[in-house]
This record gives sequence, structure tokens and C-alpha cells, in this order.
Amino acid sequence: MLSTISSLVIPLLVLLVVLYGIIKKVNIYDVFVDGSTESFDLVLTMFPCLLGMIFGVNIFLKSGVLDFIFKLLEPFFSYVKVPIEIFPMMIMRPISGSSSLAILNNIYEGFGPDSFIGRLASVIQGSTDTTFYILTLYFGSIGIKKIRYALWSGLFADILGIIAAVFLVNLMF
Repeated sequence: MLSTISSLVIPLLVLLVVLYGIIKKVNIYDVFVDGSTESFDLVLTMFPCLLGMIFGVNIFLKSGVLDFIFKLLEPFFSYVKVPIEIFPMMIMRPISGSSSLAILNNIYEGFGPDSFIGRLASVIQGSTDTTFYILTLYFGSIGIKKIRYALWSGLFADILGIIAAVFLVNLMF
């Protein structure tokens, strides 16, 4: 029953939009083509920003810098009693949502979703945002070049989210 309803939601929504356009006497096809043209221009504007971000993330991952930082911070993580396996999630979450989801999936496969590290990774995933992605894609697509304060505010919020996640997961589990 639920799968039938969920498979009908989008076609019914499209039907409602078409019916609304007919009632308002709008040339639906011309409006659709105009919207498609505008979205194509938007995609062309956003593509260089997105390509630059993907290129930078891949260089960061392939360079081995993450492994070096991983080994450097391992004593600190063991001192504060946080599993070091969570560190890649902490680093990648502000950079890329899909990468952090892949890391979250690996944590689930390796430790299970109900383990301490699985819960910690889940809370970090939910309490932080993809700061660099947002700044690169959205600010870059509309031409904002001065992102200093937005960057520091976003990263500060991500750090607070990570600290709160570690504290709350330790407290509750």
C-alpha cells in the first residue's frame, strides 16, 4: 500500500501542475521550455565551480595528506576516547556530502549502525553540513567572491556540531 502511494506521488504532482496551468490558461509547453532553457544556463554557470571542487577533493584524497593527518592525530583521539576511525568522517563531511555518506556506509559495514562509532558517525552526519560544497556551488554560481566570513562561520558550526556529537553520543550511549 505504502509503495503504491509513494510511486504515485510524483506523477500526481506533475498532473496537478499541468491541471493548474490549464485552469490558469498558461501555455504549459512554452513555459516548460523556457524553464528548461533557464536551468540549462544555470547548470553551465555552476559547472566550473562544481568541477573545481571535485578536482580539489580528489587531489586532497589522492595526495596522502589525509593519511598523514590521520597518523598525527591518533594519540589525541585515543586520549579523548574517540575512535580514530571517525576522523575521515569529520574531515570529509564539510567538504563533500557523498564522500561522507560513503564513509558512513563503510563505518556501518565495519562496525554496525548500532555500535558506538556507528551512532557517532550518524550524529555527525546529521549535525554538520557540507560547508565547502555550499560555498563553492551556491556562492560561485551567483558570483560571490568574498566568502571569508561565511567560510569561518560554516566551519565553526561544523566543529561545534562534531564536538556536540561526540559529547552527546558519549553521554547517551
